[in-house]
Amino acid sequence: MKLLLDFLPILLFFGAFKLYGIYVATAVLMLATAIQMGIAYFTEGKLQPMQKATLALILVFGTLTLVLQDDRFIKWKPTVLYAAMGIALAVAYWVMKKNFLKMLLGSQLVLPERIWSHLNMAWIVYCLFMSAINGWVAAFYSTDAWVNFKLWGYAFPIGFLVAQGLYIAPHLKSDEPSA
Repeated sequence: MKLLLDFLPILLFFGAFKLYGIYVATAVLMLATAIQMGIAYFTEGKLQPMQKATLALILVFGTLTLVLQDDRFIKWKPTVLYAAMGIALAVAYWVMKKNFLKMLLGSQLVLPERIWSHLNMAWIVYCLFMSAINGWVAAFYSTDAWVNFKLWGYAFPIGFLVAQGLYIAPHLKSDEPSA
């Protein structure tokens, strides 16, 4: 159910774009994301920092898109979000000497420190890659091509998450005592 809730705004955006164009799709995305975050807040009692950032950027860039009637704003929102995430992870790790991934997920996953460092590096590279590829598609392709990329581009995060799961699986510590 959570997976459907996570993908619902982009699916609604895609459908609205195909039927009504980018401006209606942007409004649909803004509304669907606000509802999605409301449901997440209601069920979990809070929003994660990433959820807050996503909601804020969609509302800001969506409003700019609608008010100025310029689709470049909504197209560049993912570039800004991914770049900010990659930079934040890098600055935290190399400047502040903190691993935000471990801080966020360390209570749920018990992994060796070396693996946390590798995951952090993988997320930095992934975020910067996603920022760059979205920026490239937004800058050099039509809005129709960008929307198609947004839908079919979900292969990147799914592939990344599967690869990450395969990487960490052998390193997870079991709660069961050894026999």
